[in-house]
Amino acid sequence: MIGRKARHTMKAVAAGLLFSAVSATAQAAQCGNDASGFPAWVEQFRVEAQANGISPQTLDVSLGNVRYATKTISLDRNQKSFNLSLEQFMQRRGADQIVSQGRRLKEQNAALFASIESRYGVPPGVVISIWGMETAFGSFMGDQSAMSALSTLAYDCRRSEFFTRELYAALQIVQSGELTPDQMRGAGHGELGQTQFLPSNYVRFAVDADGDGRRDLIRSKPDALASTANFLRAYGWQPGAGYQPGQPNFGAIQAWNAAGVYQQAIAIIAARIDG
Repeated sequence: MIGRKARHTMKAVAAGLLFSAVSATAQAAQCGNDASGFPAWVEQFRVEAQANGISPQTLDVSLGNVRYATKTISLDRNQKSFNLSLEQFMQRRGADQIVSQGRRLKEQNAALFASIESRYGVPPGVVISIWGMETAFGSFMGDQSAMSALSTLAYDCRRSEFFTRELYAALQIVQSGELTPDQMRGAGHGELGQTQFLPSNYVRFAVDADGDGRRDLIRSKPDALASTANFLRAYGWQPGAGYQPGQPNFGAIQAWNAAGVYQQAIAIIAARIDG
């Protein structure tokens, strides 16, 4: 008999294989730079997605109510905080508050963070700083429809190929039964969960840390935090090595977010939390 966790692992592997197959498929639907062509794009994408193994039922529930996300386009064109100085960025993101609350959460969840560090080699401060920076420790994970955001960005010509892959990954999450489209609400670029995973990273790196047989980075704190450490380990995190700029583990932080001020802020805040 296959146990619940083994069945879940097989499901995750199958989703990963499907993602690998569709990510190599050239996009044929015509991109656009305004809302006028979006409905036609959705219909054409549905045809292509079904040919690539996404079920009609998944497409119906996931894309049946998608809308052109004007707010997402505005956010995509105006990510100005990453152009701030490091001092300004940390002030804007509330670094002192993240450190203060992060220290309390580290104490309150000591067993969880010890388990994560034992398994993945990532110290609490790093995971906590990302958690705090991304969603204020899960208190605000975004209110945008991930399916509408991802569909809009896949249609938008600016980064169509990248977000088409992310949309496929989101559809795979739905098809696997891990999340419903209604549960998949997040930030403007379709990020999901307490540490804001893009759907492709959800498929690749999410783990079932609480042992309930599913990977839920939205409602499960253990799943979300362990998955964050799993991501960092996959990008070369070395247990016991430093994570400040120029040290071995800073590269894993860079893999999490491409903005230099974000990377530096995470390293600084993490060091303050870890003491």
